[in-house]
Amino acid sequence: MGTIIWLIVTLVLAGLELAAGEFTFLMLAGGALAATGASLIGGPVWVDVVTFAIVSVGLIVFLRPLLRRKMRSPLALDTSPQALVGTTVEVLEDTGAHSGQIRLDGSIWSARSLDPAVTFRAGEIASVVRIDATTAIIWKEP
Repeated sequence: MGTIIWLIVTLVLAGLELAAGEFTFLMLAGGALAATGASLIGGPVWVDVVTFAIVSVGLIVFLRPLLRRKMRSPLALDTSPQALVGTTVEVLEDTGAHSGQIRLDGSIWSARSLDPAVTFRAGEIASVVRIDATTAIIWKEP
């Protein structure tokens, strides 16, 4: 009977968390779930309550701050040309030490080879190593 009560408490607390969204009720639901497990073992009721208290406090003190910090940190979308480094490109025009063209991120970019002695032929696949102003520096696909 105690197991069913703890399971109901777990579900109610998890439901309250959906309304509140601040992770406190979720941590308490975690404690209630641990108490459900302790109740399944068959110990006395005070063991269930102590398990609930210890696990809930532990989750609130240690896990909740990490989750809140993770949720509050803004997601950064890098839209700079440096975000294109590592992208696979198709060589459109022979690309050597000084000039060439590639298709990068759906548009045509000027490019040059990382090694002046290496020339990429049209149709080859390469990888962007770095971006210098408006020129992509490419090298062999890893």
